[in-house]
Amino acid sequence: MKTLTLPDGTAVPALGQGTWMMAEDANHRADEIAALRTGIDLGMTLIDTAEMYADGEAERLVGEAITGRRKGVFLVSKAYPQNASRARLQGACEASLRRLGTDRLDLYLLHWRGGVPLAETVEAMERLVEAGKILRWGVSNLDIGDMEELTAASGVACATDQILYNLTRRGPEHDLLPWLATHAIPAMAYSPVEQGRLAADVELRVLTADIGATPAQVALAWLLAQDNVIAIPKAGRSEHVQENRAAADLILSPDTRTGLDRLYPRPKGRVPLEML
Repeated sequence: MKTLTLPDGTAVPALGQGTWMMAEDANHRADEIAALRTGIDLGMTLIDTAEMYADGEAERLVGEAITGRRKGVFLVSKAYPQNASRARLQGACEASLRRLGTDRLDLYLLHWRGGVPLAETVEAMERLVEAGKILRWGVSNLDIGDMEELTAASGVACATDQILYNLTRRGPEHDLLPWLATHAIPAMAYSPVEQGRLAADVELRVLTADIGATPAQVALAWLLAQDNVIAIPKAGRSEHVQENRAAADLILSPDTRTGLDRLYPRPKGRVPLEML
């Protein structure tokens, strides 16, 4: 499994597991837990969740999935922006820890920017690091102007910027991704298959028909071929996880990459960071 290095030198897998829209149907719970455990077995040990997902139930599901395996998991969760203040962040973090059944997070993210000043959020995050409740912190859905402000407030402490980035959302390539690379901050790409829509794209299916890979695998392989990107696809079944894992070993030919650029061209000018 390819790995990326966080600013503090920690290596994490370039292909992890997302949990957005998991734990929303009790009938799928056993399959979702099995899927997460399969991913861990296959080296996809970075698991991303959030207090927002299914009103905390996704964290509880992850907690059950990693029972007895916590040491082998790089655990990421996210705080609502309204909880990212001095007064509220510790309580939000502790609630996430209880739901996850752990005493620490490997990475804690601001889910998106709200009304709390970034400098205050940085201070609250650093307090959690000092208390041992989180090992490092980062952000999500912050565009380049926000990141410049954050850097001014925090130096180089930010571990990642989790963003919407995939073949159909290539705006970050103009400025945000180069900025992150310059500052040695990996991007973490959520919805890397555009919530499944790329898997059903007829033109992409035609392009991939001759290379022995599914459209979803090609979309993931395209992301994983980049130097500073972590992908966190969500999969609710073990078979889907195995398909995602195979994408990490897929090498796209120049012709395939040219075809992808034709189908999903990079925007000609800057596009503000999109968000789902």
